[in-house]
Amino acid sequence: MNVTEALSARRSCRAFKPDPVNRSVILQLLEAAARTPSWANTQPWEVYVAAGDVLQAIKDGFLERFGSGTPPCPDLPRPKSWPEEHKKRTQQLTADMALAAGEAVKQFGQLNLKGFYAPAVIYLCMDKTLTPWSIFDLGAFSQSIMLEAAQRGLSTIPAVNLVHYPDVIRRELGIPDTLSVIFGIAIGYEDTSHPINAFRSARRPAGEFAVLKGFD
Repeated sequence: MNVTEALSARRSCRAFKPDPVNRSVILQLLEAAARTPSWANTQPWEVYVAAGDVLQAIKDGFLERFGSGTPPCPDLPRPKSWPEEHKKRTQQLTADMALAAGEAVKQFGQLNLKGFYAPAVIYLCMDKTLTPWSIFDLGAFSQSIMLEAAQRGLSTIPAVNLVHYPDVIRRELGIPDTLSVIFGIAIGYEDTSHPINAFRSARRPAGEFAVLKGFD
């Protein structure tokens, strides 16, 4: 699989099989992703991975918080508003998902809440003193992880709901308060029988979002 094929194969998996991912495979993914470029080679990523009983404790903690009505409080603030064009694309996402997945779309909230039943989650963290420059580096690092996973036949989904309650994650993984828990990537093997995975979101063509000047 070349890079173009991996980019095409990567998709957001919204329902996983319970099959575990081997620890050595996770380490190999991270070793490959470590080649990601970063500002002045700062390599700001700090990574924690949860599986098995540890991940279940995190999921249980999230369900307890949600059930008690505790609002999400991720370390990285969510936008207060979105530009209109972004809102339209989000609305189209919901409509397209309902069209592709049918009645299964009603399960999406529960799938989100239960971490898509993923057998492992990779949590990306960075020092709290760092700036959005390093968040860009973390984004590049996460794409490297997901492309390497696609090459190995693994599925992923990056999701903010995976870090809604960072104190629960810190408690179970021993993450120090000096680190922000920025994002989570659920990883495992796609449940191809689940209709929610029939959906694949559309992408804008490059000619719609890119401006190129000075070319012949």
